[in-house]
This record gives sequence, structure tokens and C-alpha cells, in this order.
Amino acid sequence: MAAITAAMVKELREMTGSGMMDCKKALTECDGNFDEAIEYLRKRGLAQAEKKASRIAAEGVCDVYITADNKTGAIVEVNSETDFVAKNEKFRAYVEQVAQQAAETNAADIDAFLAETWKFDTSKTVDEARAAQVAVIGENLKVRRFVKYTTNGFVVKYIHMNGKIAILLDVDAPYSDATVECAKNIAMQIAAMNPSYVKKEEISAETLSKEKEIVVDSSLADPASLPKPILNAVIQEALDKNLWGADDKAAYEAEKNNKFWYNFMSNEGMQVLRDIAATHKAEYLENKIFAGLVEGRFAKRLKEICLVDQEYVKAEDKENVGQYIAKVAKENGCTFNVNRFVRFETGEGLEKRNEDFAAEVAKQMGQ
Repeated sequence: MAAITAAMVKELREMTGSGMMDCKKALTECDGNFDEAIEYLRKRGLAQAEKKASRIAAEGVCDVYITADNKTGAIVEVNSETDFVAKNEKFRAYVEQVAQQAAETNAADIDAFLAETWKFDTSKTVDEARAAQVAVIGENLKVRRFVKYTTNGFVVKYIHMNGKIAILLDVDAPYSDATVECAKNIAMQIAAMNPSYVKKEEISAETLSKEKEIVVDSSLADPASLPKPILNAVIQEALDKNLWGADDKAAYEAEKNNKFWYNFMSNEGMQVLRDIAATHKAEYLENKIFAGLVEGRFAKRLKEICLVDQEYVKAEDKENVGQYIAKVAKENGCTFNVNRFVRFETGEGLEKRNEDFAAEVAKQMGQ
């Protein structure tokens, strides 16, 4: 069993927005595995901010380089220690060179990329060029990751918030003003809405099954939203088996006709209902009303993570991205398909250095 430290609990809490004790329990149940702990919290409806799982912590810049023929593009992330350096023109010029290097590389991974010859000074490797920049800029720098696309269609880029977010998009369409505008709009959509897939068909059966299970478990963990017959049965079981304390019993009796009755219950009292519902999981899945609720939530989840099913953010009539693409293709008499995309957000998944300048000064003064 892995030792669960306060720092681990703090990190998971910041990643998910869940309560401290919930995070501690999740890490304990999952033997310190963060990915499993996040899934544990999601299943129980306790992860209040799932998107924080990829929280922004480190500084730096993401950039994209596209070749003159618009057939090849590369996206890179280069990290610095401070935001001050991330805004430095010398640093940004260096990141542009890294992106151009990535657009010409044949490296399969970041280690091979760092070991290859630096095209702007062939006496150095890419990593040696990075080290030289450290000496010039005065901060530790890291070339963290890159992705290169080469396509038969064309690629476009979108840079948001001065390099905090970058998108590289590969589309199968003839190159024209209209199709380029459409592609750039889609890249902006990706920056704003952060989809995981182009379409549902890309999602593996294993991932679909896991997402479905999470929807089922999180629905059971939200007693107030259960279909009324099921909720009444769960409450009755809590009463019949005397699983509530006196205060929760009194609160329920006083507020049971109030549609917001659950706001008057203790956390422990609501947890009793969650535990009861979980024990009847197989039975409730046979219930048409509950199964319908789950299917509705699952469909909503897929729309959130699949690009073409997302509501198009610039639409005035609530069309989705797929409908927007079809409209552009029809108006221009061409085919238009999104092949793939990559979205980098600076520092996602990295821990930011926590500096206590007062403590550092005190330390230097010998206090």
C-alpha cells in the first residue's frame, strides 16, 4: 500500500475540486494512483472540476510552424521557469525555431528529436542549442513535446492567449479562402471547447464502456436526480434499516415536501443514499426510466468530447460543428473533412514551482 501524503491529497484536490477527505479516500482506495483516483471521484460524482485534471501550472509557450505549401505543420511546447521569460522576445524567437525544426524532423519521439542536429547551428544538437539558450536567457528551459503532421489536404494553426494554447489542424479539403476560413474557425472551436476526438467512431469500445460506466456510477451518486420511484425506494430503505441518524431523519421528515429537501441533509445522510443506490446498480439498469436517464447523460458526454457533435460556438442557430462543415462544403461545391487535430496548452499536467520569497530571504539572512 502506497503512503498517502498531504501533498498528494492537496494535488488531487486542486486537480479535481473535490473535498480533502474525499481525495484522501480516493488515493487510499486506488493505492496512490492519480488517474484511478480521478476516475474514482468521477464515478461518485465528487470531482467538481474534472477539466482541472490537466491544470495549467508551468510557464512557457506553445507555437506552430507551417510550411509554405501548407502541407506540413508542427506544434511544440517549450517551458520556462517564469512567465516573465515566456514573454521575452528572445525566448519566443527560439521557440519559433524549435517549431520549424519539428516541421522538418523525422524523429519519432522527444528524445530522438533532442538528439538530432540543430538546423540553425549544425555544430550543436537540438538539446545543446537549448542549453545555449539557458545560458543566454538565464532560466532553465525544457523542450517538452512536439507533434508533426503531413497531409494530402492542408494544415492550419491557431494560437490563443499569446501561446498559452495552440492548435494544429489537418483537414481534407481543397485549399481556398473559404475552406481556410472554415478550418481556422474549427481550430478556434478546438481551442475554446477542448474536444478529445473528431467523431464518436474514433473512440475505442473500451473507452466508450468506461465512459458509460462512469455515467452510470455518477448518476447513482446523485440521489436527488434519480427517478422518483427509485429515489423513494432508496429513502425507504434508509428508513427501514435505520441507516440515518436522528438529525437526518428529522430533517427529511420536516423537508420531504420541499423539492430541495436534500439541501437540509448532512453529507453523511446523503452518502447513505449513494451507498444504497450503488448496491442496486444491476437492478436499476433494468429500469427503463433510469436507463433512459443514463443514455441521455451519456449522449451529452459524447457531444462534449467529440468535435463534430459540439455546438458550434460561432453559430447563431445552434448548429453543431458537423453541420457547419457540411454547410461550407455545400456552398463551395467541395468535400471537407477534419482528419485530426492536436491541442497543446502550456504547462498542462505540470506542477508549478511554489516560491515563498519571504522564506527565501529569511533563509539567506540566516533567520
